[in-house]
Amino acid sequence: MKFRPGALAPPLVAGVLFLGAWELTVRGFGIREFLLPKPSSIWEQLVDQWPTLRHAGWETGRIAVSGLVVGILAGVLLAVGATRFRTLQEGLTPLAVAVNATPIIALAPIFNAWFGITGSLSNQAVVVAVVFFPVFINTAKGLTEVHPDEIELMRSYAAGEWTILREVRIPNALPFFANALRLVAPLSVIAAIVAEYFGGPQDRIGNVITSNAGFARYDAAWAAIAVASAVGLALFATALLVERLSMPWRLTEGYGETEN
Repeated sequence: MKFRPGALAPPLVAGVLFLGAWELTVRGFGIREFLLPKPSSIWEQLVDQWPTLRHAGWETGRIAVSGLVVGILAGVLLAVGATRFRTLQEGLTPLAVAVNATPIIALAPIFNAWFGITGSLSNQAVVVAVVFFPVFINTAKGLTEVHPDEIELMRSYAAGEWTILREVRIPNALPFFANALRLVAPLSVIAAIVAEYFGGPQDRIGNVITSNAGFARYDAAWAAIAVASAVGLALFATALLVERLSMPWRLTEGYGETEN
């Protein structure tokens, strides 16, 4: 599938219209800045405080990406292990569902007590926990929900379990993994920011948001939120790119008729 620049037009137009309606609504109804800043005011703060926001975005992005990578690797490896050992799957799956239902706000203070409140390790641990369980659950589902006829066909050719895993289970699990990746990529940024509210270095996006909001500089707080959104969008775009590279056949399925 070739990249189509025209595909970017609808979201760009929608974004411009949304920001324009936001600006006009705030100006037209005289909404106070502490309730809802204008996009123009947020942009001014974004330009004025760009060095601080850029550094904060980099630091928060680093925590999000490192936790994302570790969580993905741990989730995939344990999902593969759970496929080979049924006891491991039966033990981990209920635990994964239970922990996945736990709010991030409950995990951060616990990890601060375990790993320290002044460093970055506790924040990374929150991201790993948030990322790991959706990846594990979805990947394990894709590895196990394989049509029995495919397994029987491979075994009729005397294929071993690792061959079946490589040739059948992993290709079947790729769409499940891609769905989990699209979910956890932006979620890792949210987890990192929430964790920053409870501790860690003060030069991060979460601290910039809270400090500006505490001094009623809401336009600056919204500028920090915009930077966090940009980091989340970048990770989401990366997830889409990984999906495209790993499953090109899936992305071309809906385009054959239009390109012929």
